[in-house]
Amino acid sequence: MKKKNVLSLSLAAALALSAASSSVYAAPNLAVSEKVHVNQQNQSADFVVGKLTIPSNKSASGIVVDYLENKQARYKIGKGAAAEFEVLSESKDELGFTNVKLQQTYNGVPVFGSVVSAHVDKDGVLTSVSGEMAPELFANKNLKKGAKLKASKATSIALSDLANKIGGTPELDHQQGPELVVFVKDGQAHYAFSTELEFLYPEPGNYQYFVDAQTGEVLEAFNQIHEAASAPSAVTAPTGTNSVATGRGVLGDAKSVNTVVSSKGSYLVDKTRGNGIFTYNASNGTRIPGTLWLDADNVYNAAYDGAAVDAHVYAGKTFDYYKNTHNRNSYDNKGAQLISTVHYGKNYNNAFWNGSQMVYGDGDGSTFIPLSGGLDVIAHELTHAVTDTTADLIYQNESGAINESISDIFGTFVEYKVNVKPDWLIGEDIYTPSVSGDALRSMANPTLNGDPDHYSKRYTGTGDNGGVHYNSGISNKAAYLLVNGGTHYGVTVTGIGMAKAEKIYYRVLTQYLTPNSNYSHFRATTIQAATDLYGASSPEVASVKAAFSAVGVN
Repeated sequence: MKKKNVLSLSLAAALALSAASSSVYAAPNLAVSEKVHVNQQNQSADFVVGKLTIPSNKSASGIVVDYLENKQARYKIGKGAAAEFEVLSESKDELGFTNVKLQQTYNGVPVFGSVVSAHVDKDGVLTSVSGEMAPELFANKNLKKGAKLKASKATSIALSDLANKIGGTPELDHQQGPELVVFVKDGQAHYAFSTELEFLYPEPGNYQYFVDAQTGEVLEAFNQIHEAASAPSAVTAPTGTNSVATGRGVLGDAKSVNTVVSSKGSYLVDKTRGNGIFTYNASNGTRIPGTLWLDADNVYNAAYDGAAVDAHVYAGKTFDYYKNTHNRNSYDNKGAQLISTVHYGKNYNNAFWNGSQMVYGDGDGSTFIPLSGGLDVIAHELTHAVTDTTADLIYQNESGAINESISDIFGTFVEYKVNVKPDWLIGEDIYTPSVSGDALRSMANPTLNGDPDHYSKRYTGTGDNGGVHYNSGISNKAAYLLVNGGTHYGVTVTGIGMAKAEKIYYRVLTQYLTPNSNYSHFRATTIQAATDLYGASSPEVASVKAAFSAVGVN
């Protein structure tokens, strides 16, 4: 997590909610009804909810594809385009709906960010379609020409541009791509090569590049260090006996630490959760993961141990939160290993999820102390991994601000669940140790740190990927109001408590948000998540609506 830089937010259009009640699927005694949420920027539907089809015995994905084909005029995708959608996943959710996620493609090429998340109930009735699709690709002249640039040339262009951005040649830790995609910029679609470049020198970064496959122009480039660059390589656990050691964290508090003990000593390895939790030591270098932490006596009380103790224990606490509260088995729901590296760099004032693992600096002792000492920091970063394997919110502009806010929200939920000095501040335990009561961000009052607490105050500049940290304050304030209640900008919100709020936010993250979600889409889908859980006329739904209205999101 990094201290916000003021950011830019490409103006995401306000969305309208309209109602309709006709469909070719309607039968005389089986009325089909729907509410349609329209993106005013491109006049295309991005969320439809209701009884969208009559009961069917077809597969859930077949039902969704048939619906999209029938509604091709609404989505402006062209006749026959629905058949090109690729099924990414099909699974039962906790309420018994089948959740289908589809990737839009054009002539077999994936359209970046255009993912649809749909729900089919037990009777084979389509109940929702969430996600923004790229419209009218069939009419785009750029796509008639095909790709001319070689993939290797696109990579060279990206590397050259990156060197200019960061002031030096990066030492690549990993490269993903180049992959040919359809990339839409300013309403125009381009064939482009998408390349992700992950590096740690001269500074950590994970840049995603889009290079026009016809002209070689860099269409877009942004640092998505919280987003996944690659699937992590599996770590082999050392042989030995599971043990529980004693240790002290960054703040000197005593902790029980799961370890593996062998003839070589005690390793910071926890084999009791998922496929394991592993903690490494970078020894103030910048090579990761570093060396698997090995202790001689299974007692971790030295001051140097504190960063490792907290990283290890708090990763376990975050794992437990998602497993016990949401029945999620690690960030990918498949038991993925949780790998952490501490003592990264010298006086490094940051922590980040690089797409494969967690990395924590020691801080400079003035701005930060070791960043793994904050449970909300660790839960924040690991929630980025959850987001990446669910909604996959693009780390830029409004979707990026929602991404950041979701991490703040769940970082706070974990802190309260574990009951480690819980509050609505972010990073307060490891930020400016000589200053009492301050933090990186306040969710209760974002303006304390210069963040907006209302959509009308959002930042629209070009820094920090378009406001991903700065504009997260809007959603953070809404979450605070939803849990605790209060009056903001003349709107009174009745708090529903954390237990209900965390279920609503988890459902919207995993079931409804899509890569290009903006704040208006976030509101509409969060209302739907609350409706699924508590009913359309419930006090919980009323509070969700009020919370978003209070921060100016309609």
